[in-house]
Amino acid sequence: MPASSISLRRGARTSISVVMPVLNEAASLAQLLPQLADTLTRTEMEWEIVIVNDGGSDALEEVVASFERSRAYSNVQLLRLSRNFGKEAALTAGLNAARGDAVLSMDGDGQHPVQLIPQLIAYWRAGDDMVVPVPESRSHEPRLLGMAKRAFYRFMQGGERFHIPPSAGDFRLMDRRVVDALLQLPERTRFMKGLYAWLGFRTRLLPYAVQPRMAGSTKFPLRRLIELASLGITSFSLKPLRFVSIAGALISLGALSYGSYILVETLVVGNPVSGWATLASGIMLLSGIQLLCLGVIAEYLGRVFEEAKQRPLYVLDECIDHSRLGRREPVLKAMP
Repeated sequence: MPASSISLRRGARTSISVVMPVLNEAASLAQLLPQLADTLTRTEMEWEIVIVNDGGSDALEEVVASFERSRAYSNVQLLRLSRNFGKEAALTAGLNAARGDAVLSMDGDGQHPVQLIPQLIAYWRAGDDMVVPVPESRSHEPRLLGMAKRAFYRFMQGGERFHIPPSAGDFRLMDRRVVDALLQLPERTRFMKGLYAWLGFRTRLLPYAVQPRMAGSTKFPLRRLIELASLGITSFSLKPLRFVSIAGALISLGALSYGSYILVETLVVGNPVSGWATLASGIMLLSGIQLLCLGVIAEYLGRVFEEAKQRPLYVLDECIDHSRLGRREPVLKAMP
């Protein structure tokens, strides 16, 4: 169980782990792994690659085995989760298994350029705790989706003590002390972009050009993006609850004012209370607003319910460990 405060010292800077949570990305990894290994070898650091199979059903094991046979030595950990737990949980599993002094998290589809790795390492060695590549543009995304993402980040920023960089994703290099602090956070439902920002530390943003996918199609459909946005809002913002309170106060004030007007009109002017349509419309409007407010409150209660169950973030089915980096005691205890 994490302590009420976290104090971590800066460590050595001689090894790096690359963590890739994947879901049916074997075709992309067949091309990506040799490029990644060659790039890491040129850094003259000790390195390992941690691949987390998040419940995929493709030939990932065969692709990794073929890659290992093609190398003089293997530095790969392959974790297979018992089912699909989602990218956030799979990424956490990879971070927990990583042993490097620095940890680079990236996707397995080839959109994150491996050519950027030496620059990320250079900034890290110069003293940055997190180096976060940020896409220069989102031209590869549908325009409507890009507008929705910008609106989401604007909504998340206001009034918070920390800043979530717009467009920054899980592609980032983190110092070991950042990873250890991240793994000590107790959330079961994890919005990683918010957790990175909440931790703070010395962070550098680095623009880059998103590469086309090497193979296949995205495994993150619109439904999951909406779910992730909902998780982020309920995990890191109280704005919806405040809006509910403000809406309730305004509606009550309006109802009081309108009721006073009707009372005065009836007593002074003598007009009978009329307007069945107005009454019915008002009842339906208020009923809809009440249900909407209850839905907002229910989202927050649902998060409390998930946290209260204290289930593990993931269940590890199998770990094939050919890494040559020295072992570390995992921060999280996964259910084997």
